[in-house]
Amino acid sequence: MKKNTKLYKIFVYVALITLAISIVVPIAWVFLASIKENSEFYGDPWAMPKGFYLENFVAAFEKANMGLYMWNSVKVTVLALFILIIVALPAAYVLARFKFKGRGILNTLFMMGLFINSNYIVVPIFLMLLDGDNALRKISGQGFFIDNLFVLALVYAATALPFTIYLLSNYFRTLSSSYEEAAYIDGAGFFKTLVVVMAPLAKPSIITVILFNFLSFWNEYIIALTLIPGPNKTLPVGLINLMAGQKAAANYGQLYAGLVIVMLPTLILYILVQKQLTQGMTVGGNKE
Repeated sequence: MKKNTKLYKIFVYVALITLAISIVVPIAWVFLASIKENSEFYGDPWAMPKGFYLENFVAAFEKANMGLYMWNSVKVTVLALFILIIVALPAAYVLARFKFKGRGILNTLFMMGLFINSNYIVVPIFLMLLDGDNALRKISGQGFFIDNLFVLALVYAATALPFTIYLLSNYFRTLSSSYEEAAYIDGAGFFKTLVVVMAPLAKPSIITVILFNFLSFWNEYIIALTLIPGPNKTLPVGLINLMAGQKAAANYGQLYAGLVIVMLPTLILYILVQKQLTQGMTVGGNKE
């Protein structure tokens, strides 16, 4: 029995180490490739860089407009997360803690939304916004819904609502009602109880939601490509344009610098909230 347990542990460690290597090595290779000169790519691809050629990042920001694309992605991601939390947090709290007519139907609808991939409905979303844009142009002469970063952020938030409400409402259900009873005794209303008492208790779950949706919004490509046909593109769309252009020009250093620009914010965010993320996924509150 002990021998089988030891073999199982060895197998788990080997599998985890192999998985870690398969993830770390490509990421490290991209970081090293981003500081190489073009001439270094024609030799040994695994050779260490001869120096720090940071001009790749400068060229990616200035010549390839990666700075503008990154700023657009920051604006869209932050705005989408703000809208999402403002809408999803009270909705999840109400669905988890209050009983009212239609509650079951709403829960079912949000559960159904979990099985709908936003990429599958991008064409209906685009056609709906295009019709609204055309109608608005007839009235005011200007459009609003297409090629608008705010509308893109709104679409991101709307498509992420089912998952976010599902996760937050399940977490709220694990919290003891004694917290709310104590708040009500102190004279707090429903809204103040949510903001002052329940939201801080749900902080691990909220951080988990923010991280998952940040990764989704930051790396999203299909919806951004469809709804933003103009020059104000987000970072993933701009990166694809950079890849197409730099492959033809054989400027591989700028290409990998663009990849680093896309990856770095997500890596930093994950490192900063890793502990809270694990807690939000595995730990609930005090059960009743």
